[in-house]
Amino acid sequence: MSIVPLPGGLNRRECLAALAAAGVALPLSRFARAADDKERLKVAAVITEFTYRSHAHVILENFLEPYLFNGQPTESGMDVVSMYVDQFPEGDMARDVAKRYGFTIYPTIAEALTAGGSDLAVDAVLSIGEHGHYPVNDHWQMEYPRKRFFDEIAAVLEASGRSVPIFSDKHLSYRWDWAREMYDTSRRIGAPLMAGSSVPLAQRFPVMEIPSGAKLTDAVSIHGGGVESYDIHGLEVLQSIVESRAGGETGVASVQFLEGDALWDAAEAGVWSPELADAAMSAELGPGQPPLRRLVDAAIVNPTPPHAIIVTYRDGFRATMLTVGSSGTRWNFACRVEGEAQPRFCRFYVGPWQNRNLFKALSHAIQTHF
Repeated sequence: MSIVPLPGGLNRRECLAALAAAGVALPLSRFARAADDKERLKVAAVITEFTYRSHAHVILENFLEPYLFNGQPTESGMDVVSMYVDQFPEGDMARDVAKRYGFTIYPTIAEALTAGGSDLAVDAVLSIGEHGHYPVNDHWQMEYPRKRFFDEIAAVLEASGRSVPIFSDKHLSYRWDWAREMYDTSRRIGAPLMAGSSVPLAQRFPVMEIPSGAKLTDAVSIHGGGVESYDIHGLEVLQSIVESRAGGETGVASVQFLEGDALWDAAEAGVWSPELADAAMSAELGPGQPPLRRLVDAAIVNPTPPHAIIVTYRDGFRATMLTVGSSGTRWNFACRVEGEAQPRFCRFYVGPWQNRNLFKALSHAIQTHF
């Protein structure tokens, strides 16, 4: 399989010209960059696997061809020129895509960054350590090789005496000490490092904005997936809103993981609010939704027990990330603003192509970073 083809088999430049001739508005800065190959950034992609709807697919398709961003045809202004692939499972797309778009898959990360030579040969690196077959530890975390990818990328930059921007998909590592080391290394070698994912970029229904500087008294973010794959999204949804509260972000004082009976004991003790979680779920399910506990205890995507993460911030504010049921597109939020009788709530709507639409906004953010 390949990336969604351009109309009539046109290449990138022909497609842009056809769109312009048809009167479709194009972002001028990106179109101008596309007109001059000498200005195009060269990108190396370091990935775990490339299968249909894997993160490699739904990110890279927005680098290889024009895509819609805010309703406008958008061109990346950069070219994927090399790739390292860690695994080639059944349904692999990497070889076909490399052939179609004219870049080489190298056997090592170092060769992908140097185009088989001895010096750094790219202007940016996409590190996509998501999907594939890797060990799962006792905390239900998939041990993706993001730290190994980063270390090998950093080694090439250091040896070349030149640093370029890096994007590392999702969170940095399943180990805190490794995540901290990646951050410290990027600072030491001067490589701009971006990490994260896509859900906070989704549309909010109903439309909800928290006034900058509003005092929040409580907040909850809800998702329907597992620890390794989805908790990061739930935490990002939470943080994307609460960081605008009065006083701004102050940092985190403690994190508590709750599951099983301890989850409901904490609710009875007032550590987190089932009523606020009900408000968040109403944005998705509407009135007459099932009782929260029945939804929470429903089987979920991974063999992971229902759980919550309680985040206590340095300013005393406390917020909750909660798993509810089984859904790959469940992203709900609710909070209480001091002085308001009713909570504010919304769902983060991912669009008609499941979560795939989100990666267009994320890809645009990565391209801006590069």
